[in-house]
Amino acid sequence: MINITFPDGNVRQYEAGVTALEIAQSISEGLARNVLSATINGEIWDATRPIPSDASIQLHTWNDDQGKFTFRHSSAHLMAEALEAVYPGIKFGTGPATDTGFYYDVDPGEHQISSDDFPKIEQKMLELAREKNDYVRKDISRDDALAYFKEKGDEYKIELIEKRGADEALSLYEQGNFVDLCKGPHIPDTGRIKAVKLMNVAGAYWQGDENRQQMTRIYGVSFPKQKELKEYLEMLEEAKKRDHRKLGAELELFMFSEKVGAGLPIWLPKGTALRTRLENFLKQEQLKRGYQPVITPHIGKKDLYVTSGHYEKYGEDSFQPIHTPREGEEFLLKPMNCPHHCEVYGHRPHSYRELPIRIAEFGTVYRYEQSGELHGLTRVRGFTQDDAHLFCTPDQLKGEFLDVLDLTLHVLNKFGFDNVTAQISLRDPDNGAKYIGSDENWEKAESAIIEATKEVGLNTVTVYGEAAFYGPKLDFMVKDALGRSWQLGTIQVDYNLPERFELEYIGADNQAHRPVMIHRAPFGSMERFMGVLIEHCGGKFPLWLTPEQFAILPISDRFNDYAKTIEKQLAQHDIRGIIDDRAEKIGRKIRDTELKKIPFMLIVGEKEAEEGTVSVRKQGEGDVGAMSIDSFVEYFTSLL
Repeated sequence: MINITFPDGNVRQYEAGVTALEIAQSISEGLARNVLSATINGEIWDATRPIPSDASIQLHTWNDDQGKFTFRHSSAHLMAEALEAVYPGIKFGTGPATDTGFYYDVDPGEHQISSDDFPKIEQKMLELAREKNDYVRKDISRDDALAYFKEKGDEYKIELIEKRGADEALSLYEQGNFVDLCKGPHIPDTGRIKAVKLMNVAGAYWQGDENRQQMTRIYGVSFPKQKELKEYLEMLEEAKKRDHRKLGAELELFMFSEKVGAGLPIWLPKGTALRTRLENFLKQEQLKRGYQPVITPHIGKKDLYVTSGHYEKYGEDSFQPIHTPREGEEFLLKPMNCPHHCEVYGHRPHSYRELPIRIAEFGTVYRYEQSGELHGLTRVRGFTQDDAHLFCTPDQLKGEFLDVLDLTLHVLNKFGFDNVTAQISLRDPDNGAKYIGSDENWEKAESAIIEATKEVGLNTVTVYGEAAFYGPKLDFMVKDALGRSWQLGTIQVDYNLPERFELEYIGADNQAHRPVMIHRAPFGSMERFMGVLIEHCGGKFPLWLTPEQFAILPISDRFNDYAKTIEKQLAQHDIRGIIDDRAEKIGRKIRDTELKKIPFMLIVGEKEAEEGTVSVRKQGEGDVGAMSIDSFVEYFTSLL
């Protein structure tokens, strides 16, 4: 018998070799029907894989990210089986799950696969799914795996296997007539896949190398219920309407210029006004909490980033050195603000009485991204971080971390991001070479984050391998109005950069000590946050934030002077807007203002001019009624 420990700490005994699926069946048949995979001792396994000894277990269903990942991964294999049936001789590269679905890179040979072929591939996938074939794992040696794929004639799998160590154990997965090289995990059987939709076909170089074979990449989505596929496709249609690239152009917020360069956004006047209000909001919150603003250059000597470790870890993703014309010095476009802030702290001695010191900057940084990875504001080459770095004593760390946590949640809630999961991002225990610093410092930093999140009862998930190279972090994953997940703010605990920069403070014992450093950015980056916010709001920003809060629509040019009088009166109350004095009919003006998503329309004609009123229309709701200017100001203020 073996002991199985559940997430709540409960322990049950089962015979050795029991599977997660059988454990689920011992709890309820309903749970067993929904189990897709399980985490066994921290590693995701097939629900049908035998458990040989004592273990901790967490069962995963479609409601879990791990369950969705397994489902989508298995769907990629189902698509591959369908492709092999429809296109005999097709060869396979890799086929992973993605955040929303799956894809497979294939070499179709003489076949040409286009979106016109999707219906027959989907039909074959559903036909195979209804056979309810088990996903069967088979552990195999490297030599046997090579022999299998050489006989099959699949050079892509052979290449993948040859990159593995001579003694490395591999595994194959089989379902129906399809066998693939794969480490898993997979769902119990194909019958759990009830709805599929192929979304797109594109070219992709093998192993991302533009000098290698171009593969055909086929993207798809899958669901355990047809209803969920329908809801997903409806969400995609809504997402198209909310696309921040589309709305950004329509609302004249930002632009890109080929002459300036890809991935370098230019903020237009309306977007600049909106962004400035975002910055001012956070600056005011920071001043309340004792932050000191600084400004640092956009470039720095290469040696600065060598000292911090950023050049070693991210040199290939940085814009390459800028050489001075005569002195031969090497500079980099700033990839991070933290080395500059370390220099700010280190410019003079500090006493423990001064700590904590909180340094804040809206600092623009630059990182090279491949052109194919750029995406509007959410993936750019130049972006501004709402960066701050706190230098504190070890005894102050917990309190400072909790205060930063409170600030970050306040910022996210202010913009309607109330569905927040905090991801505790820790080291990869199997790849210590990725990180700098001692195990002792890492353990202290990781413990500080874990303890703080427990103290406030934060909804968290723990992910290994996602820490920054200098310290663990808490990443804030928010869901937008369409239920999509985005990573926005971050808090990081760092014992290592203070050591690399030899930062000190004089303690109560009159001895030199190292401060602890907290990296913190509630927005994350202004560009990414703006892109997500535009889509979350659908372009209808909170009233206090929107660039143009009203539009005055004169019925004819005879009332333009009255419109200007109203504009001046509202400006005295810090209510901002525009006058649409075009020679257009009022119906056209109303339609155009609706499209601009301006919150209020103030229509003025002869009656309004005589009575000193405005006829108020609210965006998306229609006529609110006639109001005096004072009444409108009072009504407007009540909505802020």
